[in-house]
Amino acid sequence: MILLQLFLSFLQIGAFSFGGGYAAMPLIQNQVVELHHWLTIPEFTDLITISQMTPGPIAINSATFVGIKIAGLPGAIIATLGCILPSCLIVTIIAWLYLKFRQMESLQSILNVLRPAVIALIASAGLTIIMTAFFGELGIAVETLKIQMVVIFVICLFLLMKWKMNPIFVMVLAGLLNVLQYFLIQPLL
Repeated sequence: MILLQLFLSFLQIGAFSFGGGYAAMPLIQNQVVELHHWLTIPEFTDLITISQMTPGPIAINSATFVGIKIAGLPGAIIATLGCILPSCLIVTIIAWLYLKFRQMESLQSILNVLRPAVIALIASAGLTIIMTAFFGELGIAVETLKIQMVVIFVICLFLLMKWKMNPIFVMVLAGLLNVLQYFLIQPLL
């Protein structure tokens, strides 16, 4: 019975978490903390932290983590399958429809209209992340500007744009620079 509950809970999360991992977090919290009481709020916070530290989408990592905690390896497999099944079905249907109707002028017109909207959504998310990294949660003000984050950002941007470095290497370097500045610069402030 618990495997069926895991499957159905994460099937709902997978089916209705449009917008990516951060959009899925309230759905995951609702299912695993509030409805089924599989995790406490501190455990849910740990879950999000672990999901962020491991490769892959938050929802899938969460499904695997909760599944293992509740029903071991079979639970992890069932919860993960429930989470990915809706996406697999939707993408398969959309791919089939696209391949069948890609020559239609109206479909191409729709895609041409959607491209700027998708770029705007990505840019909006990027700007939100930049503003949070540079100024924190309190809002944009000169006194809250984290100059060390701006410096790390400029270095990373330079490495990516000018030298075309591997993004994974740049991310690791950014993390190391942040740790370095924390231990070297923070004590001086």
